[in-house]
Amino acid sequence: MSQIIEITDFSAPELDVYARLTEGQLFHNNKPEMGMFIAESPNVILRALDAGYEPVSLLMERRHAEGQAKEVIRRCGEIPVYTSTLNVLTKLTGFPLTRGVLCAMRRRAEPDFREICRGAKRIAVLEDIMNPTNLGAIFRSAAALGMDAVLLTPGCSDPLYRRSARVSMGTVFQVPWAHIGEETGQWPHLGMEWLREMGFSTAAMALRDDSVSIDDPRLIGSEKLAIVLGTEGDGLSDGTIADCDYTVRIPMSHCVDSLNVAAASAVAFWQLGNR
Repeated sequence: MSQIIEITDFSAPELDVYARLTEGQLFHNNKPEMGMFIAESPNVILRALDAGYEPVSLLMERRHAEGQAKEVIRRCGEIPVYTSTLNVLTKLTGFPLTRGVLCAMRRRAEPDFREICRGAKRIAVLEDIMNPTNLGAIFRSAAALGMDAVLLTPGCSDPLYRRSARVSMGTVFQVPWAHIGEETGQWPHLGMEWLREMGFSTAAMALRDDSVSIDDPRLIGSEKLAIVLGTEGDGLSDGTIADCDYTVRIPMSHCVDSLNVAAASAVAFWQLGNR
């Protein structure tokens, strides 16, 4: 049974993970599998537990211990549960708690991208998407709209960052993901070769004169398709677009030239997903 601990000492080292360590420090760059991350809200925490992530401790509003977090506490077993009022917790963490519950969890070793693509028909490839909100929203769409896996280039934000995981509604724990091209210079050229070796056609979402419409029969008819999306504003690099088999656009009206990358991903996954 978990131990409920009322917060009285703000300097307690056990609270460092919530109050004094940045997400980058928690990541443990040299050995990510040795690091931790923070999951926020009961639904997100439960999905992480379902995926097999190990909880270390919980931090929550006192009133949630017998309320919406009761199932989380039961599932987490014998770990410390730190509690206080919302005002105290907000001062401690430096941000308002969504749903009033945080869980520190251990990271796991990341799988090889080839492993999660084995048997996949539709994957999303995200190039240098740095905004955690966009990243989380893309994962939610990927889970809902038929993506079998998500690959990330080294310049992407971390899917396990608190905001990414929360915006995704915990789907970052449901959709298999891994990085492609970890070493400098491997993406895009070598990464594209790897995708082709696995049998994927590649579709760059970009506005170009030679773009094909997203409803092009060749895309829908592809046995295995990788949908490649770039960062907000700059979009995909020229080298990535040149290496892709197709450059794809979403038809627009009212003189709008493009959508936010998260919105564009939802349209692309809906049209081209494995459903």
